[in-house]
Amino acid sequence: MGLKAVAFCILLLFASSATPLLFPTNLGNKLGTVIGIDFGTTYSRIVVYQKGKMEIIANDQWNQITPSCVAFTDTERLIGEAAKDQALLNPERTIFDVKRLIGRKYDDPEVQREIKMLPYYVVNKDGKPYVQVNMTDGETKVFSPEEISAMILQRMKETAESYLGKKIDSAVVTVPAYFNDAQRQATKDAVTIAGLQVARTITEHMAASVAYGLGELGDKC
Repeated sequence: MGLKAVAFCILLLFASSATPLLFPTNLGNKLGTVIGIDFGTTYSRIVVYQKGKMEIIANDQWNQITPSCVAFTDTERLIGEAAKDQALLNPERTIFDVKRLIGRKYDDPEVQREIKMLPYYVVNKDGKPYVQVNMTDGETKVFSPEEISAMILQRMKETAESYLGKKIDSAVVTVPAYFNDAQRQATKDAVTIAGLQVARTITEHMAASVAYGLGELGDKC
């Protein structure tokens, strides 16, 4: 499997909404199987390039997209469909749209506008927006947007590992084209927390170069 082929397939699939891409730092021959994660504000999905074709990996509910949502109940942490399904009954502990907060300052006008529309609590910690969750027995915890994002990314990683029957260490992760350096770095931090290799940014120009160079690889999407 060629990493460039993975990149091009993902580029074709997500080019309308999510370029540039975040690539694993280690581009050597020992990289192993690389998955692609389209980490979206509302939904996320996974792709893998193997046996000469790209596959979208379904989650445990047989859906090809997974809600980018995390919820905390009195007994467990829920991610994806399970989190979304109980949102109306547990709004203050159901976390979604966290991608709108990642890599931003608490006093950022965009963050302040977002906070007014969110049912859960967002607090100022060291000048950054953190999600505050009331746990059981009156305990309160705060989570950074990177930590919440990592929970979603880790679930995507686990889904891919279950499907492929092997451990996954590397991923190509999409980010919006409008993300600034701080937001891209924060996304990289989330990728690392999720147990995947540290990613670096590939610009739109470089992603296009991958596309134009695909013919030399002999791989088809």
